[in-house]
Amino acid sequence: MKIKPLNDWVVIQPVDAEEKTAGGLFIPEKAKEKPQVGVVEAVGPGRYKADEDKGKDKKKDKKFIPTEVKRGDKVLYEKYMISDIEVDGKTVVMVREEYILGVLE
Repeated sequence: MKIKPLNDWVVIQPVDAEEKTAGGLFIPEKAKEKPQVGVVEAVGPGRYKADEDKGKDKKKDKKFIPTEVKRGDKVLYEKYMISDIEVDGKTVVMVREEYILGVLE
């Protein structure tokens, strides 16, 4: 099954957390933090935002903002602003693009 995100939602495959510290100590499962880095698997088209420079009729005065990230980008995201989803036995996360902090190069 595939997920086709809507609006500015992004599907991310988290990168596994480190198994050991830089000093070589193994990290127990409970002590591992949620990963904040992942690879983009699917991207919604974007979202509409009210144009604040226009008049009071916000329904007519909306501007389309396309998503900036693309499939394959390695991204850093807010760890508490995600939804965990299980698809075909693997866990992916869904996050709104505004909670993606940056693209890693």
